Amino acid sequence: MARRHFKRSKPSRSYKKLYLISTEGSKTEKGYFNLFNSRDSIIQVRCLSSKDRSSPNHVLKRMSRYLNDEGLRKEDEAWLVVDKDQWSEQQLNSLLLWSRAEANYHLAVSAPKFEFWLLLHFDDGQNVLSSGDCSRRLKRVLSGYDKGIQQSRFGQAEINRALSRAQELDNPPTVSWPTTNGTTVYRLVEQLLEGWGR
Repeated sequence: MARRHFKRSKPSRSYKKLYLISTEGSKTEKGYFNLFNSRDSIIQVRCLSSKDRSSPNHVLKRMSRYLNDEGLRKEDEAWLVVDKDQWSEQQLNSLLLWSRAEANYHLAVSAPKFEFWLLLHFDDGQNVLSSGDCSRRLKRVLSGYDKGIQQSRFGQAEINRALSRAQELDNPPTVSWPTTNGTTVYRLVEQLLEGWGR
């Protein structure tokens, strides 16, 4: 009787496209972008943040440090996500220059701040007067909001609404960042939705 030879098949691991996101905040942004990490997803989101170092310069340093240490595949994407808030054009310009250095480097800016993007899930964002006003309006639609994200409140319908509202505000599309109330975070979220298996 001939002896059978069994070939052991190598386990196959499908690679999940990485979205590396360096943010100003350590809680809100991370909580929101973790929405897109799920078992069914064909992407992986990793946030780089710090509790006390939120200037654009620190956001860029965190990203640069990671890229120097770990590298980034061509199919992966690196995103800097910052607020317009009180930062100067010079500070934001260094991030914009970085985002133009490679095809898979990107910048997303919200004016006045990231919470404006969250507000667009529930409100049209018209006539937001300041950063504080943005927070107050967000607390009205998200009772108990205090920088933490209740992921169950951000379903597909709410995300689609925010995308639509952000696109309307970004018309014609900005090449840098919003100068009035607006956000370019929708560009990142559109990419994340392509691989989100919710």
